[in-house]
Amino acid sequence: MKSSRYVHGYSDRESGRLLDQAVTLTGLLHHDTRYGKGTRVLEAGCGVGAQTVPLARGSPGALFTSVDCSAESLIQARSRVDRAGLSNVAFGQADIFNLPFGEGVFDHVFVCFVLEHLRDPALALANLKKVLKPGGTITVIEGDHGSAYFYPQSSHAQKNIQCLVTLQERMGGNALIGREVYPLLADAGFADILVSPRMVYVDATRPDLVEGFTRQTFIAMVEGVRDEAIGNDLITGSEWDRGIRDLNLTCRNDGVFCYTFFKGTAKNVP
Repeated sequence: MKSSRYVHGYSDRESGRLLDQAVTLTGLLHHDTRYGKGTRVLEAGCGVGAQTVPLARGSPGALFTSVDCSAESLIQARSRVDRAGLSNVAFGQADIFNLPFGEGVFDHVFVCFVLEHLRDPALALANLKKVLKPGGTITVIEGDHGSAYFYPQSSHAQKNIQCLVTLQERMGGNALIGREVYPLLADAGFADILVSPRMVYVDATRPDLVEGFTRQTFIAMVEGVRDEAIGNDLITGSEWDRGIRDLNLTCRNDGVFCYTFFKGTAKNVP
């Protein structure tokens, strides 16, 4: 088993954050993700189904198999897909390092915000390549916390973000993995690799992003590790609270927040 512990936890608040993130970023991340009628798509690590709904809705003729190692998350994912009225998704509990599929079963593989939580993302991609047909494609989307920059600048806020990066590293993950999407795909033997950075730029002229991304997605994600960061002596309580106050200043009328996701596509060439 090469999975690391999920640094953000499995609380209702975290589920809500994932949904806010998915809704806010659908256009940015998925506008060019479309699969043809009858094609078989494996969504590896579907979690609570936050990405499943926009994926399945955007490609109504494709057949999705969405798997996750968490039975509790799959219950939420099924419920979410049912409420959306989608009938082109089948769910299953499976570990990305021990997939219950034969070789060359799927036309496409989709992996979003998963590799950052794995101890061995290279092995995960090798396993996914096995279940992908020759000529099939893979899509990988990951963020990179090192890409976060903002106004007003604050070393205190940066320290809070670094606490999250450090905690995830200690748990076996990598919060800076976005910059590694290309080399990971190349090392796994994929061809025709194309990585495109998707920057989220937020200021007061984009109030939906101020609330949906800066506050409800990014700051909420950082806030979620407060107890662990303090408990692991990475920061004091007063320092933490100062950093969060400074992060929230980026949501005011003169604030700016930027973050970059990396979307990689590639082909399985024998």
